[in-house]
Amino acid sequence: MKRTRICDLLGIEFPIIQGGMLWLATANLAAAVSECGALGILSPMAGMEKHGNAADNLRQQIEMARKMTKRPFGVNIPLDLGQSGELIDVVLRESIEIVVTAAGHPRLYTEVLRHAGSKVLHVVSSVKQAQTAESCGVNAVIAEGIEAAGHNGLDEVPLFSLIPQVVDSVSIPVVAAGGIADARGVVAAMALGAEGVQLGSRFVAVDECIAHPKYKEAILTADDTGTVITCRKLGPTRSLKTPFSNSLLELESAGASSEELREFMGYSRARKGQLDGDLVNGEAYCGSSAGLIKDIVPAALVVRRLVEGWQEVMDGLLNP
Repeated sequence: MKRTRICDLLGIEFPIIQGGMLWLATANLAAAVSECGALGILSPMAGMEKHGNAADNLRQQIEMARKMTKRPFGVNIPLDLGQSGELIDVVLRESIEIVVTAAGHPRLYTEVLRHAGSKVLHVVSSVKQAQTAESCGVNAVIAEGIEAAGHNGLDEVPLFSLIPQVVDSVSIPVVAAGGIADARGVVAAMALGAEGVQLGSRFVAVDECIAHPKYKEAILTADDTGTVITCRKLGPTRSLKTPFSNSLLELESAGASSEELREFMGYSRARKGQLDGDLVNGEAYCGSSAGLIKDIVPAALVVRRLVEGWQEVMDGLLNP
């Protein structure tokens, strides 16, 4: 697989990043991905008990990851979390070398993280956001299209339109995220100028992920139209078509206000769907790549398929 600036920046063999899925990106998953030469990412809330302390949980996950791998791994910090400052403090105290920030302004913590020696990647969904992130000193941006699972950009720009425009607008490396699940997507993203890819949903359906079996099975059985965007009043969110997402769509069609939608969402519907497997009352985030995901395999096999598949795709292009 092509070596890029992302490999050199992060100290990894392959320009592949595992998404920092809020409840799912545990030390076990991150270490498994990193051991393959890609970059595993930890989430502060991964595997955390309901109403647990994210900072304490993050410290535990970091400690476990360091016991499982000596290779680079990163930490994902959603900046809209109430505890984001406390989580950044954990990252600084633990001397984490790679930090992915999202859902907030990169000006908040980039300078202090860079000063401490961390490499910072920030998730963006538009050219303007990418330029702002670069001006704040981030090392790279993750350009996330509307195909991605979970919360997405308000402008809902598709990934393959977004990548070349972001690449043309910044000088720092660009990682592509959203709807990529196999080597064909990797080659296409990099042909458009990306220097790496981030995959989330594909790393849900792996042995090392703590996602509930019902959630994993729902991903495997989804087809090309198996996901839907809901909650546009609160911010577009992509998830599987389930009884829960159908209820949300019905509320929106009936003209529910933002306040009514927030009341319906309550606390941690995503945890209920993804960890408890309750697809009636819980949200099941998934990217539009769901129809490409057909099996539950070890994380190492996902990485190997991407790496070996890269060459197969390139050979097919050069020798049709």
